Amino acid sequence: MRTLIVTEFVSLDGVMEAPGGEPGYAHTGWVADFFSDELGTYKQDEQLAAEILLLGRTTYESFYGAWPSREGAMADKINTMSKFVASTTLQTLEWQPASLLELPVTASVVELKRGDGGPILVAGSRTLAQRLLDAGLVDEMHLQVFPLILGSGARLYPENPTATTLTLTSSTALTNGVLLLTYTTSA
Repeated sequence: MRTLIVTEFVSLDGVMEAPGGEPGYAHTGWVADFFSDELGTYKQDEQLAAEILLLGRTTYESFYGAWPSREGAMADKINTMSKFVASTTLQTLEWQPASLLELPVTASVVELKRGDGGPILVAGSRTLAQRLLDAGLVDEMHLQVFPLILGSGARLYPENPTATTLTLTSSTALTNGVLLLTYTTSA
């Protein structure tokens, strides 16, 4: 059975919106001042260990706009690994290898998890991550917590969420103040 990992850049107040400079958000690009070689190595190791990338439509489109033109081990991995996309609006996926998830999404993810192989990594994809957390399908949370309070923006955790108990399994403080936290769920 595969492990499903949700990995997110979040501010201290739980905001995950537009970390990389996506338009339409007052604090867009908030990760840039904190990105370091240490964080880059962590993200690359995390990506190289995964077998499947599971994305929502918005994150798929953002990644597709960025990763095909990049080079290096992480780009090679992301560009060639199996990608599954949760979307009711996309009809085709240009960035291959990729497949649209069948509806209902949670049932499709249960089937993906039943397979043999390496971890399934959910990056960004707030709506999808929330749905998977609520359904009890998340095995691990990898949170990269940035030392800033944004005060507004889309948060990883929805209002009035179902209580989810997490167990801290590792924590590392980077020299720039970013915390790398790994939790397992009780799901």
